[in-house]
Amino acid sequence: MKIGILGTRGIPNRYGGFEQCAEKLALGLSRKGHEVWVYNSHLHDYQESCWNGVNIIHCKDPEDKLGTAGQFLYDLNCFRDARKRGFDVLLQLGYTSSSVWWRLWPKDCPNVVNMDGLEWKRSKYSAKVQRFLKWAEKAAARHADLLIADSVGIQSHLKETFGKDSVFIPYGADIFRNPDAAVLEQYQLSPGGYHLLIARMEPENNIETILDGYALSGNPAPFVVVGKTENAFGKHLVEKFFGNKAIHFLGGIYDFGVIDNLRHFADRYFHGHSVGGTNPSLLEAMGCGALIAAHDNIFNRSVLGEDAFYFKDAAGVSSLLQEPVFPEMRVQMTAANLQKISDCYNWPAITDAYEKALQYAAAGAK
Repeated sequence: MKIGILGTRGIPNRYGGFEQCAEKLALGLSRKGHEVWVYNSHLHDYQESCWNGVNIIHCKDPEDKLGTAGQFLYDLNCFRDARKRGFDVLLQLGYTSSSVWWRLWPKDCPNVVNMDGLEWKRSKYSAKVQRFLKWAEKAAARHADLLIADSVGIQSHLKETFGKDSVFIPYGADIFRNPDAAVLEQYQLSPGGYHLLIARMEPENNIETILDGYALSGNPAPFVVVGKTENAFGKHLVEKFFGNKAIHFLGGIYDFGVIDNLRHFADRYFHGHSVGGTNPSLLEAMGCGALIAAHDNIFNRSVLGEDAFYFKDAAGVSSLLQEPVFPEMRVQMTAANLQKISDCYNWPAITDAYEKALQYAAAGAK
């Protein structure tokens, strides 16, 4: 098949979950013999026309000049190009800005849409933007030829809200096999001697709740926060917790060799994401053997089950940090989550599932 993938800033991954998904799928599908094309922002630092056997199409992206509005024009430019490519199937990762242009989606190939999470629930958005995102979700659900849900919670939402069936395919992750405690030295950390949180600085990721709980707990281990803090909420967090010398904001770190070691050696890894489906960073933490404390919601519970600690508020975080973790419990929980990555969330299995879904959509178009 000739497969087009759009909806991300491009590959190789320099940004986040959807880019990681695009990278892994593109490589996997290409190795299976498919002709794969991925749309990249012209702002991406990788400027070649091919990457590890995957074709790269660079499209004009004015986000650097227009902010969020530029994403809509970037998607428009991608769709204009896609209409001329003769794809057998087009995979759209996300619907937020692409659904605006549904009338311009290529008509000569099926459009498969990964519906991502409940974007309209994100508290960073105004009521007006939330209404738009609800409309965008409806447009994508109505006009896509095939929907992909990355969690059973999203799958149920699509059925109950729009009466639309979807194919459940979660994200994947790799198992981290080569821990190196020496990586911690540059941050003056020791194995098991710190707590960790990795997230975008957004309110719905419950970062403030987690740090409030940590401050209340009196837990002596330092708390490490990884994520860019240049946005307004990030600056608020840095200012609020400036006086707490045990909280360390490290900024964005994109070297997986560093990130995976930080996850692996943390005493506890806090995952506060509350909006969305199967979160890539959660799977990555599981694959690193991290002991996870997660926000209590259907998305996190559907992945972790009983193999994690849960919290709802700052008091819950504080309570968790005041209780010791018995070694046998740590071993049991981390081993169970590693098994889940091996059995259910590995990239070869995810790639196979996407291949079947795309073949099904392409066959239906014919």
